[in-house]
Amino acid sequence: MITVISDTHSQSGHELEGRAKEAVEEADVVVHAGDFTTEAVLDAFQEVSDRLYAVSGNNATPEVRDRLPPERTFETEGIRFVLTHGDDRSATGLSLLGRQQAADVVVFGHSHRHAATDADEVLLLNPGSHARPRGGLPTHAELRPTDSGLEGEIRHRDGSVVERFEVE
Repeated sequence: MITVISDTHSQSGHELEGRAKEAVEEADVVVHAGDFTTEAVLDAFQEVSDRLYAVSGNNATPEVRDRLPPERTFETEGIRFVLTHGDDRSATGLSLLGRQQAADVVVFGHSHRHAATDADEVLLLNPGSHARPRGGLPTHAELRPTDSGLEGEIRHRDGSVVERFEVE
């Protein structure tokens, strides 16, 4: 399973609770779209995840920015991802970034609001914020391999499914 998280905005720890905590602990891969804020938060995620792909965000300290790139591209489960915090890009800019990197999925954060949108053959995925949501829903995303790609769910902290999507 791939767990996608963003916008922790903590000073001291990962702030994981409920299903988000379980999903990170169970995941084969954890993807974090930025705004750990401090090195202590980044370290806390690295302690609970063996395989973490992460980027810095607009609220990262210089120490976090020294350790994490603003963008990265990686592949897992046969799917190509581009990861960015997204604070300097519109939906069109995110879609262009995905196409430039031949990605199947662009993961981004910043808005603290979940979304899974198809844009020109690229899925734009914002998991929302598990710790500091806007709009009241603390969310994250979970993706599982299928024969044709990935099945995804955006989940509330209580474990309920908020939205379903596919990556082919």
